[in-house]
Amino acid sequence: MENNFLDKLSNSLGAVANRINNWRYIKVIKNAFAALLPVIIAGAFGTLFSAMVFDSTNGLARIGFLSWLEQLKPISASISYVTLSFLTIYAVFLIGIELAKLNNVKGVFPGIVAVMSYLAINPTFVEFADGDTMHIVENVLGKQYTDTKGLFLGMFVAIISIELYSWLENQDRLNIKMPDNVPSNVSASFSALLPTVLTVSAMAALGFAIKATTGLYAYDIMYKMIQEPLEGIIQGLPGILFLIFIAQLFWVIGIHGNQMVKPIREPLLLGAIAINTDAFNAGKELPNIITMPFWDMYMSIGGSGVTIGLLIAIFLVTKRKDYLQIAKISAAPGIFNINEPLIFGLPIMLNPILAIPFILTPMVTGAIGYFATAVGFAGKAVVMVPWPTPPIINAYIATAGNIGAVITQIICIVVAVLIYLPFVKVADRMVKEEA
Repeated sequence: MENNFLDKLSNSLGAVANRINNWRYIKVIKNAFAALLPVIIAGAFGTLFSAMVFDSTNGLARIGFLSWLEQLKPISASISYVTLSFLTIYAVFLIGIELAKLNNVKGVFPGIVAVMSYLAINPTFVEFADGDTMHIVENVLGKQYTDTKGLFLGMFVAIISIELYSWLENQDRLNIKMPDNVPSNVSASFSALLPTVLTVSAMAALGFAIKATTGLYAYDIMYKMIQEPLEGIIQGLPGILFLIFIAQLFWVIGIHGNQMVKPIREPLLLGAIAINTDAFNAGKELPNIITMPFWDMYMSIGGSGVTIGLLIAIFLVTKRKDYLQIAKISAAPGIFNINEPLIFGLPIMLNPILAIPFILTPMVTGAIGYFATAVGFAGKAVVMVPWPTPPIINAYIATAGNIGAVITQIICIVVAVLIYLPFVKVADRMVKEEA
């Protein structure tokens, strides 16, 4: 009966997973954000150096003979600015290229078309008040259109514009044919001329029509009605716990859970850490508790399911030779948050005994991390740390040296061990009974 239920659940979720994974726009967004990760990490390390090296209050620059380091702070500020403040532009460019590939349009030029389309749909002036007087600065682009606040509009515009551009590219009557003796790069440029003009014009007209009919810019509608509410949901504890629950459920049936939630998780959580980094650089209060490093620090210690707790529990109590052997093989990768050997080797997949703590543990440790941060014991993350960074180190770096976050992560590891222990004992007992 139990196996029938698991089989039905596996088949149902597997069908959903295949449908989601095969949707072209999900592929495009996942690939684009995977390529975008070095940009975010580069910006985050600019912040880390700013705080821990060049800062005269908390960094190395506070030491007398190293005080000259403070003069180098503009270097790290420039790195943070050119990475995090232009995240949407980079995302639009990469999405344009990725979608064009699926449409059999080669080269990087579609990325430029996507960026032009995105810029065309947004206003190129900024209004600000000086007392009772309103001033307009023309020929500038507001920061909200280039940083993480524009991500959802950017993704939408990139997809629409490249679908249109790709379709126009395939219309023979729009291709300007050049003589055979013309260099191929010149010929390709003329071939793309009309599709480019028509695509960018269409997106500019769309932006104009939205503003004329609603009185709002496309950015205002997208951010206020879609992105901001989603950010509000994901910044709440129930929202992030639901997301981790879905990810773990897919893992249990043998599907990469993180990949399934990535299209929702990445834009929101990477955006959240970028906002925190920006606020940190500006000396402002950090707005977001839940960020991409939060997920890694508290809900993915040792890998999905906080399986560092499972590894320790196995070494502490099990006498099963198969579990011990797999645990020994999994220990080294587990330090770097890679746990596929455990998930598929024990296995946790389709294993009712280990599936329960595998789903439950990251929800519990996530709640601990959330409340510890909310009350101010643990610092909020300001640095995007690569996910393979070992536990303790990642908490220290992500929070720019906050000891409360390190202690909270250690508590989460202890709790994870306590949750996994009884289930490991049950698995041990079942083998003895079968023998």
